[in-house]
Amino acid sequence: MTVETHELATEFPEYKEKIHLLKARDTHFARLFDEYHEATREILRIAQEIETVSDVHAETVKKKRLQLKDELFAMLKKGAA
Repeated sequence: MTVETHELATEFPEYKEKIHLLKARDTHFARLFDEYHEATREILRIAQEIETVSDVHAETVKKKRLQLKDELFAMLKKGAA
C-alpha cells in the first residue's frame, strides 16, 4: 500500500522558501508546523498499521491536520501578495 506523507513543502511547493523563512522567524508558524507534521506522522503510523487506534481517533487526527494545514496556508498566503 502506498501512503502519501503530506509534507508541507510537497503540499505547497510554491511556498517552499517561505515555509523555511517562517519556520526560522515566526515561533507561532514553527509551532503549528511542528504540530502539523506530528499529526502527519501519526496518520502515517495508523495507515501502516504500526499504531492501532479507534476510527474516531483517526478521524480526529485527520481533522486536526486539515485545520492546521488551512491555518498554515493562510499564513503563507498572507505575505505572498
